[in-house]
Amino acid sequence: MTFADLGLSDELLRAVTESGYTEPTPIQASAIPSVLMMRDIIGIAQTGTGKTASFVLPMIDILAHGRSRARMPRSLILEPTRELAAQVAENFEKYGKYHKLSMALLIGGVSMGDQLAALEKGVDVLIATPGRLMDLFGRGKIMLNGCSLLVIDEADRMLDMGFIPDIEEICTKLPKARQTLLFSATMPPPIKKLADKFLENPKTIEVARPATTNTNIKQYLVPVSAAKKRDRLIGLLGDDVRTAIIFCNRKTTVRDLNKILKREGLRSGEIHGDMEQSERIAELDRFKSGDINILVASDVAARGLDIKGVSHVFNYDAPWHPDDYVHRIGRTGRAGATGVAYTLITPDDDENIANIEKLTGQTIERIGATEPASDAKAAKPRGKAKKAAENPAERTDDRPKRGRRGGTKRADAAEAPTDEPRAPSPAAAVRSAPPSPRGAEDDRRTAPAERGRPVGEDNWDGPFPEFLRPTLG
Repeated sequence: MTFADLGLSDELLRAVTESGYTEPTPIQASAIPSVLMMRDIIGIAQTGTGKTASFVLPMIDILAHGRSRARMPRSLILEPTRELAAQVAENFEKYGKYHKLSMALLIGGVSMGDQLAALEKGVDVLIATPGRLMDLFGRGKIMLNGCSLLVIDEADRMLDMGFIPDIEEICTKLPKARQTLLFSATMPPPIKKLADKFLENPKTIEVARPATTNTNIKQYLVPVSAAKKRDRLIGLLGDDVRTAIIFCNRKTTVRDLNKILKREGLRSGEIHGDMEQSERIAELDRFKSGDINILVASDVAARGLDIKGVSHVFNYDAPWHPDDYVHRIGRTGRAGATGVAYTLITPDDDENIANIEKLTGQTIERIGATEPASDAKAAKPRGKAKKAAENPAERTDDRPKRGRRGGTKRADAAEAPTDEPRAPSPAAAVRSAPPSPRGAEDDRRTAPAERGRPVGEDNWDGPFPEFLRPTLG
């Protein structure tokens, strides 16, 4: 089957072909014809299956007929995070370049003035996070009674972040006679209840069993002691790692680990919840362009971000929640490609790993030992350290060799020793700290009873990024 068999317009097929795609993924092949026939859809698909294009492509053809009115968007797409909303906007820009459709993006961290200006002109597509949309609706800056098509994307993530009450309220503001598309990786009872309430005779499309991992991803568990984690990770970042995302449970670990990798001469960057939106976008652009090939991330980047060509995923910390494991490793092995996922585990991670294997219904292969004999590979010098080791005469310092500090032998190849007293490193403090409860990461909301705006929702008022301009084509 090709995209031409799905009933898409010639202009849209041209844009798809120029983007390098020839055959639709299973969810695209199943969903696009039904969306074009104006059916309500429940799409259950694991990450990396091409879900976004399954609603973006038919929406472009549907919206090609008709005209927009001021402050009354014709369609609405709800996304749980700014990054996912921005990604959908990129898809509309890419596939809709031969259609004269207008678009507005309502997300925190971006100048509200540009967003309001786009709405005043009238837009065909409004892509929004629930918090910012409810804010503008409460101010009387937007009307939803002209919206005939609603997309609720990443519904299970919406549930995690406490957005479901907002979504229910938004649905009551929309016309009852509308088309609704709901997409989710899993279908927990609250999402099923939401679908039953707001979708009319929906067609359910399921392309993979919920909570399964992509069969194109080779998965390995790497037992290691806490003191050896850094060295073991650096050893795994070998020549066959073209591009990689490394996930950590805490933002402080992300920052510390990125500094260490840079000291080792690796081209790494970071993305986490304490960064401004402009910084996140810039770092993701560097990763996509190849300026850096390693991205150290917190779970803010785990779901939905579609970055082509990621060859490896590393869980520097085993995730506390098993569903996060599925979404993390789903950053590789996308759209039919193969990928590799390594999870570094210590004895304290036994329960978490058991829960992951129970959820996915598989036993993950273990490689190496807690104190692997191949640690020589892990401790192999890289970057400046490698150059100094190969050319001892070129050393310009007289720093002592690594040994015992405070009576404890260290194997931290990334930190140069000094003669000054050393305090415990932030990473060491992180390893000894008790795990924080789910919700500690920046982009998750509090429980529904304590609901408020996500942390950092409106913390940047800088220039509007070029790729998020409010018109298409």
